[in-house]
Amino acid sequence: QVQLVESGGGLVQAGGSLRLSCAASGSIFSINAMGWYRQAPGKQRDLVAFITSGGKVNYVDSVKGRFTISRDNAKNTVYLQMNYLKPEDTAVYYCYNIQLGVQYWGQGTQVTVSS
Repeated sequence: QVQLVESGGGLVQAGGSLRLSCAASGSIFSINAMGWYRQAPGKQRDLVAFITSGGKVNYVDSVKGRFTISRDNAKNTVYLQMNYLKPEDTAVYYCYNIQLGVQYWGQGTQVTVSS
């Protein structure tokens, strides 16, 4: 089992920044991917970004150039630096970890961007 604990959400004005963190604990294997999904009210949960244990990253087009994902493998922690936030970034952000074909989720953290 893997437990994921997120932090760093909040309320920010458009154009501002937030940094999300997600710490994983439990049975962590060296080869895994971590990342972030988000879900706005009334919408499906969509992938935002992910990073593999080898450092390969991928972003959804809407956040490219504004968000940066990184990880500290020694701490089993993934970060999402979000800059130039827009009202349409408002959502609950969920951390995930996938290893050995099993996907684990955090509890979610609210990000609200006011215009």
